[in-house]
Amino acid sequence: MNDQIHSGDEHGALGDAEYAEFMELAAQEGFDPEEVEGAIGEAGHGPLPVLAVVGRPNVGKSTLVNRIIGRREAVVEDKPGVTRDRVTYEAEWAGRRFKIVDTGGWEQDVLGIDASVAAQAEYAIEAADAVVFVVDSTVGATDTDEAVVRLLRKAGKPVVLCANKVDGLSGEADAASLWSLGLGQPHPVSSLHGRGTGDMLDAVLEALPEAPAQTFGQAMGGPRRIALIGRPNVGKSSLLNRVANEDRVVVNEIAGTTRDPVDELIELGGITWKFIDTAGIRRRVHLQEGADYYASLRTAAAVEKAEVAVVLIDASESISVQDQRIITMAVEAGRALVIAYNKWDTLDEERRYYLEREIETELAQVAWAPRVNVSAQTGRHMEKLVPAIETALAGWETRIPTGRLNAFLGEIVASHPHPVRGGKQPRILFGTQAGAKPPRFVLFASGFLEAGYRRFIERRLREEFGFEGTPIHISVRVREKRGRKK
Repeated sequence: MNDQIHSGDEHGALGDAEYAEFMELAAQEGFDPEEVEGAIGEAGHGPLPVLAVVGRPNVGKSTLVNRIIGRREAVVEDKPGVTRDRVTYEAEWAGRRFKIVDTGGWEQDVLGIDASVAAQAEYAIEAADAVVFVVDSTVGATDTDEAVVRLLRKAGKPVVLCANKVDGLSGEADAASLWSLGLGQPHPVSSLHGRGTGDMLDAVLEALPEAPAQTFGQAMGGPRRIALIGRPNVGKSSLLNRVANEDRVVVNEIAGTTRDPVDELIELGGITWKFIDTAGIRRRVHLQEGADYYASLRTAAAVEKAEVAVVLIDASESISVQDQRIITMAVEAGRALVIAYNKWDTLDEERRYYLEREIETELAQVAWAPRVNVSAQTGRHMEKLVPAIETALAGWETRIPTGRLNAFLGEIVASHPHPVRGGKQPRILFGTQAGAKPPRFVLFASGFLEAGYRRFIERRLREEFGFEGTPIHISVRVREKRGRKK
């Protein structure tokens, strides 16, 4: 069997012999070969390329993001700087999928508009494989736009220039004036009405790599990459200093002292790891509101660069919505996950009891993630961090041969069939693991499988094969009735 699989391989994670065998099985069950190939290709994709949307406030970035992802998800309001929380979305154009980092962001006068735009653009560009730079064509290029252009030049990433708010032919001339920015052809677009977005997206697909340049794991001989994430002031910098045995990172009582991402090569347990420190942004006076937004933007950037996310939670405080959001961000990005409860040495019996209850209720959906109780301050249990990271990476890379998976699925269908719905009982006919990092499965079924049954399948997969520390993606393809093909 061909084990050296590349992310661009149309067979997903299946070697040639296994693929041929699988297609034969699909044909016997009456599935269209093209549909099966498409399903494997889709589920077998490696990490998706990342597109950052940058520009100064109120030029229509979030409206454009909504137009590209085809739904109203990014917050849009006719005043600058209302985007919060979610910063990454998945999108598809002309059959190709990619991620978008939206930097709708906060305009912060105290920091100075140029500085805040630059800070946002910097974090987003860092995560991206290509950039859409949005300029308001009715206003023309401003000094802030020029500052972003300098940043883009320095970063050296491919850029597509979007001249937004071109609602008719009269606006085309305004768009043409943006050639002066020196970023090549301005694409005239109305993100509000959708005019010109198709042509712009065609240019985006040309700029984006088929798969991200980021090659995971040790195929390239590089160290494994760990993102340290968590809400501001949970002790990320202290933890990094502790594992590095020296003060490499500025640590301060004030939440969010870290400003620039610090990538550190650190030897732990005889192995060199690359730690991506993502501590919160340095807050200044009156900057409290936007700081959370910045923190999520840089967290997204760090997670995109990493293979495993170590989420740090302050055990002395209740698990917050923000903690849950950060964990969700890592899971949705498909990264291996370790949860580290910091300040463990400060807990009394009562707090430990309540923390365990909180973990059971608030974090039940990630019960599969290895957990370590540490103290960055005293160094307690730091030696447990590396085994937890290794466990999570092993789960993330696990691949089940198709034959073994189908034997397992056969047992499940026999012992726990899907409930009868509307007089019919859908059955899983066969399946395959189309990709790893994280494990992605495609199940082919005779009818729609309910969410509860899919969760049951995931739980059984974990019981049988481990998959500790990794999210699992399961997609289901239903057999079309024969004779209905047009």
